[in-house]
Amino acid sequence: MSKLSKPTRLLLVLAALAAVALPAAGCGTTDADPERGRALFVEKCGTCHAMAQAATAEGLGPNLDRAFAAGRAIGQTDDTIEGVVEAQVAYPREATHNPAASMPADLVTGQDLQDVAAYVAMYAGVPGAAPPKVPGGPGAQVFASSGCNACHTLAAANAGGVTGPNLDEVLPGQSAATIDESIVDPSKVIAKGYPNVMPASYGQELSPKELEDLVQYLIESTSGKGGGNSKG
Repeated sequence: MSKLSKPTRLLLVLAALAAVALPAAGCGTTDADPERGRALFVEKCGTCHAMAQAATAEGLGPNLDRAFAAGRAIGQTDDTIEGVVEAQVAYPREATHNPAASMPADLVTGQDLQDVAAYVAMYAGVPGAAPPKVPGGPGAQVFASSGCNACHTLAAANAGGVTGPNLDEVLPGQSAATIDESIVDPSKVIAKGYPNVMPASYGQELSPKELEDLVQYLIESTSGKGGGNSKG
């Protein structure tokens, strides 16, 4: 018998996981919040998994659009994918080729897990899926698409994240160059009282124009007096 191709093996694994997950996960959870799930996904999963609707880039983990597009092609429904995601997160498998790339246990649990699973099930592998459009110009769009609202509070963006500093409080008076550096090299200066969890990949994920738009938006929306041009 010929060896199965990698895509075929992936589909078989997904189908097997779905068969295990569906009875326990309670597919089609009615109280799940996919919008909240998106913010959690960007914060908790976006450094490892690419997904077009979340505007996240590929890292250590699989590209979820590619993985679930294959599943959808053989008839997996949103409910099935939701069950697969819940099972994979609740019972993560060790990456034998690189243990450091293994998904941590209890990355999200309870309602958070339901929301993330519902979000992934709604958008992963869906043709044409893209980040939601927001008002406020190109910089506001970069802020929203990059998931900054998941971690930061910014009144202009109706963002209330608390994982990172409140931008309305810390940005006024900072220069464009300083704000730019805090985005592309977030580990250089860690805000007191906050974890060092901001991805260091924005310098590669954002184009120079997107970075410049984001910096200008942050200056204007926080009434900052930053001068000069951003390094982007």
